[in-house]
Amino acid sequence: MIKFCAVLLFIVTQSLAAPYKSSNTCGYDSCDLGKPDKLNVHIVPHTHDDVGWLKTVDQYYYGSRREICKPGVQYILDSVIAALVDNPDRRFIYVEMAFFWRWWNQQTEDMHNTVKQLVNEGRLEFISGGWSMHDEAATHYNSIIDQHTLGAEFLHDQFGDCARPKIGWQIDPFGHSREVASLFAQMGFDGLFFGRIDFQDRVKRIETRTLEMIWKGSANLDRQSWLFTGVLPTGYGAPPTFCYDMMCSDPPIIDDENVEDYNIPERVAAFLVAANVEAEIYTTNHVIMTMGSDFQNQNAYMNFKNLDKLIHYVNLQQANGSNVNVFYSTPSCYLYALNKAEKEWTTKTDDFFPYASVPFAYWTGYFTSRPALKRYERYANNILQVIRQLDGFSQNNQRNITFVLSEAMGLAQHHDAVSGTEKQHVANDYAQRLSEGIDRSMEVINDAYAKLLPKEGQTTSIPHQFLCSYSNISECLPIEGQKQFTLTLWNPTIHPVTIYPRVPVTQQYLIRDPVGNLISAEYLPIPDTTKNIPGRTSTAQYQHIFQASLPALGYNTYYFEAKTNTKEFEHKKVTTTQNQACILQNQHLRVVFDDQGDLQTIVNLEKNLTVSFTHQGLYWYTSFPGYKELPGIHASGAYVFQPFFSTAVPISARRSINCTKTDTVQKASIVFNEWASQEISLFNGSLQIELEWTVGPIPVDDDIGKEIIILYDTNIESGSTYYTDANGREVLQRIRDYRPTWHYVVDEPVSGNYYPINSRIWIRDHDRQLTILTDRSEGGGSMRDGSIEIMLHRRILHDDGFGVGEPLNETAYGKGLVVTGKHILLVDRPEDSALLHRVGAQQFFMQPLATYSLPNTSSYTNYSNTYRQSWSALSDAMPLNVHLLTFEQLSPKQYLVRVEHYFELNEDKTYSQPATIDLQMLFKSIGTIGEMNELILTANLPVSELHRLDWMTKDQESSHANTFHQNSLNATIINLNPMQIRTFQITIV
Repeated sequence: MIKFCAVLLFIVTQSLAAPYKSSNTCGYDSCDLGKPDKLNVHIVPHTHDDVGWLKTVDQYYYGSRREICKPGVQYILDSVIAALVDNPDRRFIYVEMAFFWRWWNQQTEDMHNTVKQLVNEGRLEFISGGWSMHDEAATHYNSIIDQHTLGAEFLHDQFGDCARPKIGWQIDPFGHSREVASLFAQMGFDGLFFGRIDFQDRVKRIETRTLEMIWKGSANLDRQSWLFTGVLPTGYGAPPTFCYDMMCSDPPIIDDENVEDYNIPERVAAFLVAANVEAEIYTTNHVIMTMGSDFQNQNAYMNFKNLDKLIHYVNLQQANGSNVNVFYSTPSCYLYALNKAEKEWTTKTDDFFPYASVPFAYWTGYFTSRPALKRYERYANNILQVIRQLDGFSQNNQRNITFVLSEAMGLAQHHDAVSGTEKQHVANDYAQRLSEGIDRSMEVINDAYAKLLPKEGQTTSIPHQFLCSYSNISECLPIEGQKQFTLTLWNPTIHPVTIYPRVPVTQQYLIRDPVGNLISAEYLPIPDTTKNIPGRTSTAQYQHIFQASLPALGYNTYYFEAKTNTKEFEHKKVTTTQNQACILQNQHLRVVFDDQGDLQTIVNLEKNLTVSFTHQGLYWYTSFPGYKELPGIHASGAYVFQPFFSTAVPISARRSINCTKTDTVQKASIVFNEWASQEISLFNGSLQIELEWTVGPIPVDDDIGKEIIILYDTNIESGSTYYTDANGREVLQRIRDYRPTWHYVVDEPVSGNYYPINSRIWIRDHDRQLTILTDRSEGGGSMRDGSIEIMLHRRILHDDGFGVGEPLNETAYGKGLVVTGKHILLVDRPEDSALLHRVGAQQFFMQPLATYSLPNTSSYTNYSNTYRQSWSALSDAMPLNVHLLTFEQLSPKQYLVRVEHYFELNEDKTYSQPATIDLQMLFKSIGTIGEMNELILTANLPVSELHRLDWMTKDQESSHANTFHQNSLNATIINLNPMQIRTFQITIV
């Protein structure tokens, strides 16, 4: 369903009188289950309120920028609450906590009490309960959990148990992830409903009456991840001709027989037909009708008054033999009625990607749209997790400050935010909010380091820490020309890591490690391709590159001191070649290039494995512009990837190569043309290859939109099979031109085979596996045997017609936007690859946070006497298959901790085994754990109190699962099974 805005009219009406139905309960106990001998129609009034899309979240809330569209969410909530109070039969659901939280904070105590009563009576129900209705393709599971936890905490604090959401409501996202189903099940949800499904899949499911199913959300967690899932009958709008919102043009219910337009007989008859049509495609005597859509119910009286009449007159027909019973309901009550039907359901184990709304319109472009915003969102999450850790270990309890970034991240997960499918000014607003949250985070960072840096007995104020947010373009203005500065690196993982920082400088420095030893560091020119990026103002021409080995869950500080005496520097050997064949090689890998800059082979020396490349580099697809003569075929746009031709072409006929070799790093810099390049680096001792790409400004002077991909064509005998991750967690097998659960008629050979890549994609044969790790969510696939392609950047001159209303043509500094990014390449045997790509992906996702300072100390000796230069929260090693997902201080004595096992079953002989950890290890620097309470994933209910609905499949499998929980409140040692996440509220003494 295409989103729309309409003219705002405010019409005051009175509701149709209805008998009062008392209700003192909420949840399933408040549900009307209908009549067993009737077709029960569950009427669900709702609104879908995008937290930004055509307007910013502020503009949508207040109803400003009316020239774009008219809606104002504050009026929706005002109107709905008043309408619910007016008639106790009415019910309503609300989803987006970002809006409701804002509205709630502006209300009086009397209104608070009124709303609480509506919630306690089950007449206002919160569904899903996230800060936003999150996207499912471009989001990472860490941020999905966070944004749902943020909403769940607000609801629990304000309304208690009656407000705990039990249903996922993903009615508008453009495709659906199996991992999201698994996460929802772990959040305690009993079901999930959504509106969008591939048009071919929908036809098949209508024919077979399988629009409702049991979705097995995980290949590892068994029944804990099973989730009842339903596809709504009409997207998420009302049935045709029954939309009563002020935005709609359908006829109202006119029940005065003296009026010429009296239409009760016709309207009732039409509704009975609509209800029975739905009954033909579902399998119980219950159907659901969503009465609402985008930003509807600004005048809720208008909608409710007509629905009151419709319900009244349709039910009167039961006296004349009608089989239809209609009443106000909610998705939860509809689900409960289905559960009580005791039916057996079909199952699903794959996902709902890619999504095509109509032939030739595959919504796979948004997997990559706005790549800079996608990377910024990932970077902001990195900072959010770090500041929570720093705040927790310093025990400063500054959640009021971390909330600013948490809230911005919650908005960024919206399906028109990180997806890249919003207007440009809205994308700017999301970035601005993230930036403001990051700026506030520096308060937390500085207050934390004020406790962690000084040595015992030292009272000297610490040097102010700051971020260099433009390090990705080799710019850090505050350190330019300084005589000394420090670099502090916080490692947010529970395992030691080795990284290679790159510090842009205007002069050469001596660098000391945390124990005062001089570090062997390279001093290399910054590539021209970086220095020429529009907007870069740095005068730095060089960068220091060195090896930094960081402790687990802690920091190291490196001291930089400028020296003017060149004799103090060890002049290291640097070898360079231009446009010659070159080989990069360390202890583990060999990477071979020819003199044309073509990647020839990657050799894993230890395993004696060679992957040969027939093509590797940057290519582009021509964007289909759309034609009036072909109205059914959409242009390529923010949502849709529609290439004009099914073959990508090289962006340049020639390329240049410049190879540099030092003791620390060897790299091949390949320039394709003035707007595209890649740099492949191999560091000393590393098991992985780093590829950094720079694309832009993409030229469009020829009036042709371009979609830039990176291509890895190899001799791996992968056939048509490839593998992509789901939201950074489990991996799904993909097969070109194939769908596991329905016959796929190929209409788009390229975009129809694109899938979301949140962290990794790979191909393999019997002996070899090539894995690509990504630094943000991107789209890609395997268009040929042995090939991986990943879309990096898009600059398009036409709109695809699905609502955003403007081309995806990002600019900066008066030119097309330049984007840089990284891929990590791994070559290994398939059976040995899991450790590399699992650990590599986690460390790539959760990178050490670099902060700089300008110390007010006169020398390194003075600095080292005053400040700790290394610190770790851990004194013992943690298992390598365990990840610390969340560490957050809730109050002076309480913490929220999530730990996960991030290997899958049978993925690795060693690391796919259950893991055991002692959570007390995380608190050695803070105190002793006095109490542990295990909670569900959203931390709003003890696991021991969770009782999900049971379902039966057609294979006679029950969904009933034994929930893992802590046996003793005083035990700090816990077990983790593959892919299991456990959440604890911990109290220290």
